[in-house]
Amino acid sequence: MQAPPVTGETSPESTENPNRIRLLEGMAAAITEKGYAATTIADVVRHARVSKRTFYEHFEDKDACFLASYVRASEETLRAIATAAFAAGLPWEERIHAAVRTYLHVLEEKPALTRTYLLEILAAGPRALKLRREVHQRFAEQLRELAQTARGEHSELRELSPAMATALVGGINELVLVAVEKGRAGQLRELAETATELVRAVLVAPEK
Repeated sequence: MQAPPVTGETSPESTENPNRIRLLEGMAAAITEKGYAATTIADVVRHARVSKRTFYEHFEDKDACFLASYVRASEETLRAIATAAFAAGLPWEERIHAAVRTYLHVLEEKPALTRTYLLEILAAGPRALKLRREVHQRFAEQLRELAQTARGEHSELRELSPAMATALVGGINELVLVAVEKGRAGQLRELAETATELVRAVLVAPEK
């Protein structure tokens, strides 16, 4: 399983630029400190230790930098899921659990950022919603690939359709949102069993 880049906001060449990386890390640090709404470009460059001129060499405004930081975090999360899900020798149920647990673990490690990326991005305009949809779709594709591999080993398992995979990701995301809204962003791994059982229940359900 591989995680190709989210389209439209970044490229391998641009992400290697040291100042751009500093700015993305500066945005993450500023969000953690103040939340996105209160964060200013001055906060970002202060954390990044670069000038405002450098900021505008890479981003047109705060929103663009924020979306690029979301893409970067999403890429890291999807790569981590891919690595964990295909650990050698795991039974299919354990691979599903590893994928879900890794997703939750990555979100749990940075609760302030997770809250911002899950909640504040909803108010960041059409580009933000498009990126969020892309990320969720790629997570759904990872679940489909896991299910397909499992079905190759156990033919009795149900095929996971694109629509059902999208629904599963939506359900898992809703569990996370409820936890974050209740101030439990640092305890997301507690949802791993419920999320895994949700995916398992779909795969073992009989075909109609």
